Amino acid sequence: MRWALVKVCLAVTAMVVVAFAVPLGLVVKEMARDRAFSNAERQAAAVAPALSITTERDQLERVVASAGSDTEMAVHIPAVDGQAAVDIGRRRAAGEDIATVRKLGRASTTEVPGGSTLLQPVALSSGAIAVVEVYVPESEVSNGVGTAWAVLAAVGVALVVGSVAVADRLGVRMVQPAQRLAESAHELGEGKLGARVPEEGPTELRLAAVAFNSMADQVVQLLANERELAADLSHRLRTPLTVLRLNAASLGEGPAAEQTREAVAQLEREVDTIIRTAREAKPQTAVAGPGAGCDAAEVVRERMEFWSALAEDEGRKWRLAGVERPVRIPVARADLAAALDALLGNVFRHTSEGTAFAVDVHNGDDAVIVLVSDAGPGIPDPEAAMARGRGSGDDGSTGLGLDIVRRLAEATGGDVRIGSSVLGGTEVRIWIQLDGRQPVRRGHRGTVRRRRPGKLVSTFNRPRSLP
Repeated sequence: MRWALVKVCLAVTAMVVVAFAVPLGLVVKEMARDRAFSNAERQAAAVAPALSITTERDQLERVVASAGSDTEMAVHIPAVDGQAAVDIGRRRAAGEDIATVRKLGRASTTEVPGGSTLLQPVALSSGAIAVVEVYVPESEVSNGVGTAWAVLAAVGVALVVGSVAVADRLGVRMVQPAQRLAESAHELGEGKLGARVPEEGPTELRLAAVAFNSMADQVVQLLANERELAADLSHRLRTPLTVLRLNAASLGEGPAAEQTREAVAQLEREVDTIIRTAREAKPQTAVAGPGAGCDAAEVVRERMEFWSALAEDEGRKWRLAGVERPVRIPVARADLAAALDALLGNVFRHTSEGTAFAVDVHNGDDAVIVLVSDAGPGIPDPEAAMARGRGSGDDGSTGLGLDIVRRLAEATGGDVRIGSSVLGGTEVRIWIQLDGRQPVRRGHRGTVRRRRPGKLVSTFNRPRSLP
């Protein structure tokens, strides 16, 4: 494509140069000829006044000498009234040409060896016609023509070379983006999901690059969503698995009970494997779109209804606060339920039976805070726990529980913090931003003060009690 463009440009430029240079060269040649004969006419005109006054040889020779050289100018006076004909200067034109000019009475040019002559008729006082002959050498006719033609040729060559260079650059500018687009498409087809095309070049190729990159992003997002969904659904199996594990623990001793407990443990290990495998791509959760959301109070009441049955079986005291009125948040109902199940499941999984826990919902003008706290041993290293929540699932944990919670909060512009609760154990704070602004970052035991009615400003260290 590049060389085809260069060839086309070369052909077009050559045609344009020839179309303009050839006529211009002929015009230059004609102008040089006209200039030479115009000079000859002026020389002949300088002799005409003297001829109209006198025909004496001596006087005419002085006039010819003053007007030009006698080698280039000649005067032919015919015989009149018994006087002999007079020829002054060197004669080059044939006698027939001179006689024709004298007879017709108008100027004429004729070819002679080495150039041309101008024959100019002049009327004498006697009524006879004299002829002034001016010699125009060929060198004077072509004076400056060669230089002008050389300049035209150089300009033409420069135009051709310049057009080829410009065409080559244009070809590169067009071909390289197309090549990069083809290479990126090939890489994407081979499974290299990071392949992207620089959005540059001509408008059409730039639009194609934008479309390709958008398509590649959608492919990556679809794959990420698929992996995220697989991990999320697998993690949601943890809730019924927790119930099964607790029920299996109450079966007592015996082969059937032991087999049931081993099956539950095996199932938990398989679920963990699925979660780790799905999370290798570290998918990102998209922000809930306009109009999406749920009533956090209703979701919290519903999930606490489910977990309260398990709490009663294990003798756990629990408290629920802040759910008396609707609390709208820009989070999908299923996502909030999954986040609550993840945190409450951790409470049941990592604390002993009889450990109390509480869920508080604080509603403000610009944010909603959900606190899940327990009276367990606490988390000795909150930073490590948050690191597992960002994909480093180790120490027997996949980290997806905190990851689900973190993605839910960050999708709204909020965040998740881990601290110590007044119950003596762990407190997880979920900050859900209502207007999409970035929250003010605080430490793990930060506080939220009340700046104006309805505006949230309080957090971890607020006293609370269990019923």
